[in-house]
Amino acid sequence: MKDISLHMDEYLPLRDVVFNTLREAILTGDLEPGERLMEIKLADKLGVSRTPIREAIRKLELEGLVNMTPRKGAVVAEISKEDLQNVLEVRRVLEQLAVELACKRMCPEDEEALETNLEVFKKAIETNNPTDIAKLDVEFHDIIYMATKNARLIQILFNIREQMYRYRLEYIKDQDTRYTVVKDHAKIIAALKDKKVEEAKKIIISHIEQQEKTIKKNMGFN
Repeated sequence: MKDISLHMDEYLPLRDVVFNTLREAILTGDLEPGERLMEIKLADKLGVSRTPIREAIRKLELEGLVNMTPRKGAVVAEISKEDLQNVLEVRRVLEQLAVELACKRMCPEDEEALETNLEVFKKAIETNNPTDIAKLDVEFHDIIYMATKNARLIQILFNIREQMYRYRLEYIKDQDTRYTVVKDHAKIIAALKDKKVEEAKKIIISHIEQQEKTIKKNMGFN
C-alpha cells in the first residue's frame, strides 16, 4: 500500500471523505489491482475508526472498484479485458447520444469551455503529467455531457466515466496518443459548433475505438 492520506473537506461528513480518498487511491493506482483492503490497517493509516472504512468499502464494491472474495475479504478489482470491453460498449452508445443532444442544446458558453479546455490540454502535454492530462480529458467529455441538459444521461455517463478512469490513465501514458486526442477533440468541437450530428457521432466512435486499441496494447490484452 502506498502512502495515502485523507482529502479533508469541511462540507462533507467523514464517511464521504474516507470514501473519496479510497476511491481516488484506487483510480490513480495508489491502491493497486488485487491489493487487499484491510479495515484495521486502513483505519490506522487514515486516522479514523473502522466504521467509515467499512462503509466506504461497501460503496466501492457497488461501483465495481472493489470485490469481496472468500478468505481474502475486500480486494481492489483487477483491470480486465472483459471489463474494459463491457465499459466501452456502453460508453460508445451513450457518447453518441451525448454529442447528438449537445449539438442541439449546447450554448456559446459550452463551446467556449470546450475550446479553453483544448488549449489547457495542449499546454498540459508539455508538462508530461499523466494524471493532469487524464483529468483534462475527463473534463472535456464532462462539458459535452453537461451540454446535453439531460440529468439522467449525465448521471449514467458520470458513472461510466469513473469506471473508465483507470483505463484512461493507461491510454494517456502513450505519448503519441496525447496528440491524437488533441486532434480528435478539435474535430469534435468543430462538429458540435456546426451542428453536424452524424459527423460528431463518427468522430466520437473513432475516438473511443482508438482508445480501446491503445489501452489493449499498453496493457497486453490480445
